[in-house]
Amino acid sequence: MGVAALGPGHLVAGTPADPCHLPAPVQALGNLTGGIAPITDAERRQRIEQAQRLMQELGISAIVVEPGTSMVYYTAVSWSPSERTFAVVIPARGEPSWVCPGFEEARARELIRFGTDVRVWQEDENPFRVIAGILRDRGLGKVGLEEQVRFFVQDGLRKEAPSVELVSATPVTAGCRMHKSAAELALMQRASDITIAAFKAAFATLQEGMTQYDLQNNMLAALTRVGGSDPWALVGFGQYSAFPHGSVQPQQLRVGDIVLLDSGCALEGYQSDITRTTVFGKPSARQTEIWNLERRAQDAAFAAAQVGRPCESVDAAARKVLTDAGFGPDYRLPGLPHRTGHGIGMDGHEWTYFVRGNTTPIAPGMCFSDEPMIAIYGEFGIRLEDCLYITGDGPRFFSQQSAAIDRPFG
Repeated sequence: MGVAALGPGHLVAGTPADPCHLPAPVQALGNLTGGIAPITDAERRQRIEQAQRLMQELGISAIVVEPGTSMVYYTAVSWSPSERTFAVVIPARGEPSWVCPGFEEARARELIRFGTDVRVWQEDENPFRVIAGILRDRGLGKVGLEEQVRFFVQDGLRKEAPSVELVSATPVTAGCRMHKSAAELALMQRASDITIAAFKAAFATLQEGMTQYDLQNNMLAALTRVGGSDPWALVGFGQYSAFPHGSVQPQQLRVGDIVLLDSGCALEGYQSDITRTTVFGKPSARQTEIWNLERRAQDAAFAAAQVGRPCESVDAAARKVLTDAGFGPDYRLPGLPHRTGHGIGMDGHEWTYFVRGNTTPIAPGMCFSDEPMIAIYGEFGIRLEDCLYITGDGPRFFSQQSAAIDRPFG
C-alpha cells in the first residue's frame, strides 16, 4: 500500500473505497454542492487591479507568476508546471503579458482571459529572453517573483535581464490572497459544510478491528460523494493520535482508543481543513481531561483573534492555556509542538500564520485554522481543528466546534 501526500502537509496512505462496497452511512450520502457560485471574471479583474495598486505602493513595476495557485487566483489559467517555461507578467499598469512554448500557443489562447500579449518561444530558443523582452518593451525595472517561481526561472531571468532588480512578490500576492471576498468566504463555508457531512458518515463506520486506512478510505469516499474534489484524510488511533501528521505504523481500532481524523477537500479551488478527535467506546477520565484542556486552548485562540492584534498573540493565548496546565513550555513535548494555526484559502496552508514572531495585524477577510494540538507520545494526542474567518466584529467559525469528547459534532 503506497504512501502519498494528499493534503496540506499531511502524509496519508490508501485509496478511496470501492463505490460498490461502501459502508451504508457513506453510501447514503449525496452531492451537496448544488447552487454554488464560482469566482467570476469580474472578481478576478478586481484582484489584478488590487495587485497593481499594491505594486504601485511598493515601487514594484511588475510581478512574474508561474503556474500554480496564484496564477489561477488572478487569471483562472490552470497549467501544469514543467521544464518548459510558461508564465504571466502582471505589470503595475496595463494588461498582463504571457510567455508560452510555441507549440502550446493555441491551447494557451483558449485559456487566457486577461491580456492579449502572448509571446512564444520555440524549443531551440531561450524563454527568459522573451520575458526580458517584455520587461524591456514595457519599461519595467523592479520586478517581483511570486514565491512558487522556480530557481531556474529566476536564474535565467537574472542572466537575460541583469539590470532588472528581482525582489519578492509575496507582499503583493499574499497581500491580495490573505483577504477573502464574500464570494470566497461562501465557497469556503460550503466546503466546510460538506466536509462535516462526510465526517459524520465516516465516524458512523467506526468498528473494532478496522485499520487507520479503513477509516481514511471511508472518509475519502464520503468526501467524494458529497462533491468535494482533491479529498485527503489523516487518521491516528490510540497512541498514534499523538503524531501530528500521522504514523505509518499498522493500527487496529480497539475499544477505548482515541480516534483522530484530520481531513478536507476543495470546492471550486477553495479548501476545507477540519480535525475531530473522539474515543471509540467510553472515554477515560484522563482522555476527557486532556480533551477538555484542548478545547479551552482552542477557545482561547478564537477569543484572541481580534482585528488589529498581531497574529502571534493568538498562538500565545492558546499556548498559555497549555503551559499553565503543565505542558510544554514552548514547543516541547508533551504539549503543542507546532503553530496554533495556518492561513487557508485556495491553498490548505497559505499566508499568514498564528505563530510566534508573526506580527502581521489580524484584519477582516483573513481565514485561519484554529488547532492547538496536545501531543503526548506513548499515550495519545488530541487535536480540535476548526477554521475561522475574521469579520469587522471579530472571528467566526466556518464549522461548529466539538461539544465534548463523545460529541464531536456539537
